[in-house]
Amino acid sequence: MARIVWTRQSREDLAAIKAYIAGDAPRTAEAFTRRLMNKTRRLRRFPWSGSVVQELNRPAIREILFGSYRIIYRASNKLVEILTVYHGTRLLDDSQFPDLD
Repeated sequence: MARIVWTRQSREDLAAIKAYIAGDAPRTAEAFTRRLMNKTRRLRRFPWSGSVVQELNRPAIREILFGSYRIIYRASNKLVEILTVYHGTRLLDDSQFPDLD
């Protein structure tokens, strides 16, 4: 079973999303965050289950979707590293991931 680690960037992303939602609906923000984090738990058993991130074209960099958000992670059999939580309407390119090389 793989271990899940949230990077500093992904924790900051999640906190910013939660704060944005909480501006209008604090309870909704809490529930949203909890559900999003729960969605990542299945990656412990199935780390390769997400889709390859097409913009990055690296087999180990994958994503799962949660509503309008892309949860982008680096997969291995022993570790799932959540890299970022990204709104699907934002542009994504590999310059935002300097540590991938």
